[in-house]
Amino acid sequence: MAKSKGKGKGFSLGGLGGGGGLGMPPGGAKGGLAGQLQAMQKQMLEAQESLGEKTVEVTAGGGAIKVIMTGHQKLQSITIDPEVVNPEDVEMLQDLIVAAVNEAVEASQNLAADELGSITGGLNIPGLF
Repeated sequence: MAKSKGKGKGFSLGGLGGGGGLGMPPGGAKGGLAGQLQAMQKQMLEAQESLGEKTVEVTAGGGAIKVIMTGHQKLQSITIDPEVVNPEDVEMLQDLIVAAVNEAVEASQNLAADELGSITGGLNIPGLF
């Protein structure tokens, strides 16, 4: 049975930094790239929180259906003009609601992309938007 070399041991990147490793200054997140990343993370958390307080409003069917959704993609309200409620054509009403909700989701995603994209400088971070 072959033994794995170095198993259970840590690894070293040698003298790549002044005590901070990976070329980072001593003291960790106080400066350099680590500090920038920490600041970006704080901005991202603040932006995520503020998205929950922002809303998008969309309409469908010439204003017959109005949907309001938060930046966290939580549906706040659906308003239906009573004139479009036709018991003999429920399918049309359902289609209008689906269209309005889908448009609200897209508008909410665009709001999040705009808000968070300004922080990331256009970096495509998987799972962010």
